[in-house]
Amino acid sequence: MTSAATNRKEQITEVATDCFSRFGYDKVTVKDLAVACGISEPALYRHFASKEAIFESVLDSLNERMQTAELFDRLSTEEDIEVLLRELASFVISFFQRNDDIQRLLLYAVLMDHPRARSVFQATRGVFANYLEEQLVRLDNLGGLQPVNVRITARCFVGMLFDCALSQTLWQKLQGSPYPPEEVIANNVPIYARGLRRQ
Repeated sequence: MTSAATNRKEQITEVATDCFSRFGYDKVTVKDLAVACGISEPALYRHFASKEAIFESVLDSLNERMQTAELFDRLSTEEDIEVLLRELASFVISFFQRNDDIQRLLLYAVLMDHPRARSVFQATRGVFANYLEEQLVRLDNLGGLQPVNVRITARCFVGMLFDCALSQTLWQKLQGSPYPPEEVIANNVPIYARGLRRQ
């Protein structure tokens, strides 16, 4: 594939991410995407066989956008539960504050019962819950944690982070002044850490 074709595919994927996150997958047509990209429908079809193929490209791009590898590598040897939770919290909240289109994409996929909703969930939220669960198992094996259900703990902690990020973006008009993310992290992370750390 030529560099120009690669760039055009990336442009279509970027525009599609914005359109799907603002209007929902079902309401966006291939014609809408072509117009938004400033190209004809036949030109769009030269790069993608269908709207579903474009959506697949959007999903594939999410992991690349989040760039979690460095964070996950760095925290994979951290033995202080509070440091691990604080670093994870800071990353998740700041990333999703800057990228609320991904949150909207997840909400639309779930609300519209899209067949790929589970994939969107896994690519955006599940990746953090699964990673934290693995780290809690690792720390438990080192003898550093209270006996807990690590799956529930990981999902609840990540859920709190996503709600905090939503409070800064999508929920902001509904709830008045949200708490600053730094305050949420400073308040909640020590509570979780104390509850998890073996005394």
